[in-house]
Amino acid sequence: MYIDNHKLKNKHINTLQMLFLLFGIVLLLSACGESQKPSSSEQNNNNAGTETNANSNTGANNQNGQDDQQNTVPPQEEKDSVKEQLGQLSLDEKIGQMILAGVQGTTLDAQAKQMITDQKVGGIIFYANNVSTVPGTAKFVQSIKDANRSNPVPIFMSVDQEGGKVSRMPETVESIPSNRKVGKTKDADLAETMGKLLARQIQLVGFNVDFAPVLDVNSNPNNPVIGDRSFGSSASLVSQMGIAEMKGLRSEGIIPVVKHFPGHGDTSVDSHLDLPVVNKTEKQLAQLEWIPFEAAVKEQVEAVMVAHILFPKLDPDHPASLSDVIIGQQLRGKFKYDGVVITDDLSMGAIAKNYKLNDAAVATVQAGSDILLVAHSYESAKTIFDTLKNAVKSGKISESRINESVYRILALKQKYNLSDEEQPSGDLKQLNADIVDWRKQVDAR
Repeated sequence: MYIDNHKLKNKHINTLQMLFLLFGIVLLLSACGESQKPSSSEQNNNNAGTETNANSNTGANNQNGQDDQQNTVPPQEEKDSVKEQLGQLSLDEKIGQMILAGVQGTTLDAQAKQMITDQKVGGIIFYANNVSTVPGTAKFVQSIKDANRSNPVPIFMSVDQEGGKVSRMPETVESIPSNRKVGKTKDADLAETMGKLLARQIQLVGFNVDFAPVLDVNSNPNNPVIGDRSFGSSASLVSQMGIAEMKGLRSEGIIPVVKHFPGHGDTSVDSHLDLPVVNKTEKQLAQLEWIPFEAAVKEQVEAVMVAHILFPKLDPDHPASLSDVIIGQQLRGKFKYDGVVITDDLSMGAIAKNYKLNDAAVATVQAGSDILLVAHSYESAKTIFDTLKNAVKSGKISESRINESVYRILALKQKYNLSDEEQPSGDLKQLNADIVDWRKQVDAR
């Protein structure tokens, strides 16, 4: 009985072992089959990875992508060439850039050379008494550029060439009629051509700056100084024609300077002789005089000349050219103008009869002017230079304020690629023919 039971027990164990063995084989075969076939989630992930790789070559290894981003060197900021140039200038050189002076005679004299060397003036202006023949004037202009080569910044060579009665060119150059005559055509294309012809005229002798166009609205028929220098009595017409002329000058590589902000068209006194007073409110000026200047600012005009006119309802103590209210709060603030601001000639009667030159120089810089125009006297240029230098040393004017103005000046010179190497250019015969043809078009309108 014991033997039989033991055999039966062994037989039962063997049967169980066989069953476990078969079960194990089945599980093993099942696992192998599944390992050859990816799960649906794995398949989707792989497909997504393949699609991403095909589209962008990224995403297969997100961690690597993050590492690449972390290791990428941020791009360097572009260099500010104007700031670099400014940083290389001495205080004397910076102050000199803020002075635009006159010269005497028709050839470079010793005093002019000394002014360029000692005061390092940033610009020169020519008047009628500085002009001789085309070759003679070109030689004079080039001699000034040559004298300036000892200074680190090229020089502005400027002139008032408006057309009409304000013309500085020799008689061999065909004349351009007044703004009023061109304004009567109401043709902006003719005004733009006018700007191009004016530019070509002054390029004949090597100038690079023209104090034009005139944006004054001639609203006062008794005005003794503007008259036919204005395009007309309508602000919209003056805007249309003036901006067109500005673009014409600009297109030929000449720097335009619009004038005379805030508006010289309603004066009854000539500011060359004494200080005009205009009793208009800010609202009245905004409805007429300021319209052309606002249009010019929107067109990013390179430079604005500010007039010597007292507007007592805006600033009872200072003429526009010395007024923080008019330059700082209005032109710089309200109009958001960040270009170059130039004073009218500080030796004019409007200033000379009412202010000391050194006081006027400090006041206009404090108000926001960048370039101080002073003609007809080498001594006046030296006075302004010494005054501004002493004002910085005493703390009356900060050097950072000087830097603001010089930055604008250098930026403008760089924009136009000014160079003292640049020679006079143009064909006088062809230019005269083009002026005659254009005048015929103006006369026909």
